[in-house]
Formats: sequence, structure tokens, C-alpha cells
Amino acid sequence: MTVDPQVNSMHARLKEARKMAGLSQGQVAKLLGLHRPSVSEIEAGNRRVSADELSQLCDIYDISPDWVLGKSPETISPDDPKLELAARELAKLKPDDLSRLLKVIAAMRSSNDTGGEKI
Repeated sequence: MTVDPQVNSMHARLKEARKMAGLSQGQVAKLLGLHRPSVSEIEAGNRRVSADELSQLCDIYDISPDWVLGKSPETISPDDPKLELAARELAKLKPDDLSRLLKVIAAMRSSNDTGGEKI
């Protein structure tokens, strides 16, 4: 049996989106009205995701279905309103707070690159 790489990508993206949203599998399961192992199975690629579940997950994680399905780039467009909002909010920070935030982001990226636990 061959595994469709796009399917694996979809499940990996759902898992990453959940983590980026700061939610546990249990929290997502509760929001969807499922049991936690169901969310684990979805993220592992062992359970199909219905269109309704995919729509709910995208709403919960604030992501687009196109991104989950690998139809849009992984990078953010410079025209993305979220990026503009983030830039405005960052501009309001004191220099010391901005430096600390950048160190946290660097640490998070570093732990992702090494497969370590996220901060």
C-alpha cells in the first residue's frame, strides 16, 4: 500500500497547527465532541477527517483549508493582514521587551529544528 505524501502532509499540518494554537489533543477533542484518541489518530494519519471536521479544525486553529491541504505556501504573504497586525503590535513594545520576545522566538525555532520540546 502506498501512502499519499499529501495526506501525510495534511495530518502533519493539522498537528503543527494544533501545537501553534497552544491546544492539547484533549482540548481539541472536547471542542469537536470527540475522544482524545480520535485527535491522535487524525494527527497520525490513521483516521480520515470529514469535511465538517476539517472545517471545524480550521476554525479552531484559525488556518485555511488550502494550507492544511498543501495548496497554499507555508510562508506568509507580505500582504497578510495577520502579519500587518503583528508588525503593528510589535512596534508598540519597549526595546527591552522586543529583545526578550525575539530571544523566545529564536529559542522556539531552535527547539523545533533539533526536535526538542517547544517553549
